Amino acid sequence: MKLFLDWSSYENAGMGDAYADIPKHGADFAKAVAVCIGSRQCEQKSAKGVMCPSYRISDNPLLSPGGRVKLLKAALNAENPQALFDKSLEQAMALCVSCKGCKRECENEVDMALIKAEFLAQKTAQQGIPLRRRLWAETPRLLALPGVRRLIARRNASLWLRALGEKYLGISAAAPLPLPAERAFQCKPALADRNDRSVVLFVDTFSRYFNPAAADAAVRLLESGGYRVHVAGAEDKTRRPLCCGRSYFSNGLIDRAKSEAQRLLAALLPHIDAGSTIIGLEPSCILSLRDEYLKLGLGEPARKLAEKVLLLEEFIVREQTGNRWTLQFAAIPALPKVLMHGHCHQKAVGAVKSMRKLLKQIPGLQFELIESSCCGMAGNFGLEAEHHPHAQQMAELALFPALRSAPEAVLLSNGFSCQQQIANGGFSQPLHLAELLCLALPSPESCS
Repeated sequence: MKLFLDWSSYENAGMGDAYADIPKHGADFAKAVAVCIGSRQCEQKSAKGVMCPSYRISDNPLLSPGGRVKLLKAALNAENPQALFDKSLEQAMALCVSCKGCKRECENEVDMALIKAEFLAQKTAQQGIPLRRRLWAETPRLLALPGVRRLIARRNASLWLRALGEKYLGISAAAPLPLPAERAFQCKPALADRNDRSVVLFVDTFSRYFNPAAADAAVRLLESGGYRVHVAGAEDKTRRPLCCGRSYFSNGLIDRAKSEAQRLLAALLPHIDAGSTIIGLEPSCILSLRDEYLKLGLGEPARKLAEKVLLLEEFIVREQTGNRWTLQFAAIPALPKVLMHGHCHQKAVGAVKSMRKLLKQIPGLQFELIESSCCGMAGNFGLEAEHHPHAQQMAELALFPALRSAPEAVLLSNGFSCQQQIANGGFSQPLHLAELLCLALPSPESCS
């Protein structure tokens, strides 16, 4: 069995443990699956925590991480390689939303999101990739095409185009597709010099095309804090915008994801070697640089990047702790209560606490963290016809009821897919934390 990801960190997992029950096939991948100890912690339904969204809405044990492990073990123990594509296993893996809740909340840190990536890569190698999944994977390139915004707007406004998209592509007619902003984020000129207060902002695909206001706000915020901001740009001849490769990774095209990662590393390593911190805005993209990149076989450059990349909120809190960020936030006049929804990946690495710490620094701000699991959008999951009902059920577990209970509140969410799910549910468009903090600058007019 050829593996597409680097599972060597599991090389010694379960060794010498007679009860580890490591499957016969799959090498270190099988050991990663076998770290599950069958405690059924993933079948708990506490109001707090993330995992497991698909189990929470179904009560089906096979849709929990532990249930998926059982199906995977059976497939990896079978002599027929096609057992990996058994219908029951495929359905269980399709309903994994890669929230990473299990990696944080499971006693043995079962990483089902990473396991699913390998599963999809194996499936793609054996069966090819369906057109819909190819379209999701190629999102960064498609967004750069002229006229794509107009095409998406026409699709969203037309019932018959929606119906055709569902019939032939499996894209739910009930879900509006995210509409790119009228203008993409524009990179500022590169800095001629660097100093010890220079930072690098990596503007991901989703921020670039869908939410340039958040990237603009981040630049203004960092500059107001006294930092010299360099926006990372491609160093190759194509000048194509940098991308983390997340859309390829999560759709089974690991080689394409690795190629994008290598482009990004080539652009960022000179800054890292110069001592600069890499700052980002979109949790699923930025945290990929600290996690998934270490599984792509990229060696020392990926490790160096993982040590230097932070979400915006993590960076500001770190700088405050080191007494390097001295800017005080001001009150935001006439701002009602703020409801904050954390992205699953933020929760998985504990980054939500950085958001809360910063919000507490805005004088007079009333805010509340919504205790919820996955919003249900989960990248392209909530846009797929067969999964759209599940996505709505996930949102109705806690997120949508909380939003309905405070219709006057300003909504805050850093995750692009979370923002889309909330807006598709008929609620106001959430702000990114960068936008809210920009309004709390001593001179907020710079954010207009």
